[in-house]
Amino acid sequence: MLFTRRCLGLFGSKIAKKLEHYSQFQPSSLTIQQYLDFGRNGTAQTSFMFLKKELLVRLANIMQEINLLPPKLLIMPSAKLVSEWYRQSFEELLNFEHADPSFDMITKFNDQLQIILKRHSHVVETMAEGLIELKESDGVDIASERGIQYFLDRFYLNRISIRMLQNQHLVVFGSVLPESPRHVGCIDPACDVESVVTDAFENARFLCDRYYLTSPSLKLHCFNSVSPDKRITVVAVPAHLYHIMFELFKNSMRATVEFHGVDEDLPPVEVLVVKGHEDLTIKIKDRGGGVSRTILERLFNYMYSTAPPPPRDGSQAPLAGYGYGLPLSRLYARYFLGDLFLVSMEGYGTDALIYLKALPVDASEVLPIFSTSSRRYMTMSTQVADWSHQLPTQGHRTPT
Repeated sequence: MLFTRRCLGLFGSKIAKKLEHYSQFQPSSLTIQQYLDFGRNGTAQTSFMFLKKELLVRLANIMQEINLLPPKLLIMPSAKLVSEWYRQSFEELLNFEHADPSFDMITKFNDQLQIILKRHSHVVETMAEGLIELKESDGVDIASERGIQYFLDRFYLNRISIRMLQNQHLVVFGSVLPESPRHVGCIDPACDVESVVTDAFENARFLCDRYYLTSPSLKLHCFNSVSPDKRITVVAVPAHLYHIMFELFKNSMRATVEFHGVDEDLPPVEVLVVKGHEDLTIKIKDRGGGVSRTILERLFNYMYSTAPPPPRDGSQAPLAGYGYGLPLSRLYARYFLGDLFLVSMEGYGTDALIYLKALPVDASEVLPIFSTSSRRYMTMSTQVADWSHQLPTQGHRTPT
């Protein structure tokens, strides 16, 4: 009953019943192969019929979890704004709930998707501002922080999946142009991994040179164990891989320059790319001094950053100082059943390991599902300690 009242208060009675209805459905997890096949052989009508329900299901599942956030966070201006964006988008998509797939209706639907994409373009930064507002006003207790961390991983992964559905539909069946004629929507059937890696490195190096007036070089080695005489290619979303690599390169370059000094000969950032039968593995190795295990545990925490908080006047690059770079990069890796780990040796350097599925049939979406388990985890109070010391959390690996 309390949960229902909170839902009514946050999103209004008009859509509360629809939220309840659609949150009872599980999101449909798709593989990259399914995205690829449908992009090549599907129709705008079929895509419309699937999306008009699936988007409501994915939105409803995560909106029910928004209801479970600590009330102190939900009253923060930025968090309220994010909630309102989701309510508005859900309500607008309800207008197509029973619509037929006519040409005019699909055109209106595509226009609506463009509006929603634009509205949600700053969700990450705005929710981050909500956490800053909460910390500045009242602080965050341990139990709430654990629930918020759990929620944000699910919230941002849900956002990645929704944007994937929208962008794929708009590029294949709408007016949005693909980045390359070879692409099927957002997917490159033959993504050249080395090209994405070098592109991300050069762009990160440009930022490093501009800020520090120096930067480390790249030492890249690729090994294709499946076809040794060929370049490494996989079916992938290049934008996701680029996001991961760019963030990790920025971190490695910053650490390397600050550890060795701008006047020193900087050791290179070393990258090893290996394609196996099941996994594509990318290892980034730097000599940036590493971090202690205490800090390593915090690097995937949304409420922790090694950089100073960003200015409120927008004079700094988006996400700088929010501490969201690593946790979001890990989500992009995990979205299609990959992962990202860190191994650090304090006083020496850090290795980052990225795992992606080499086969598109194995690369399934990982989607949050609203359930009694997720509700219980988000709302449970502080637990009595069952260990003498806190054990390391997942998301990194420590050397043995």
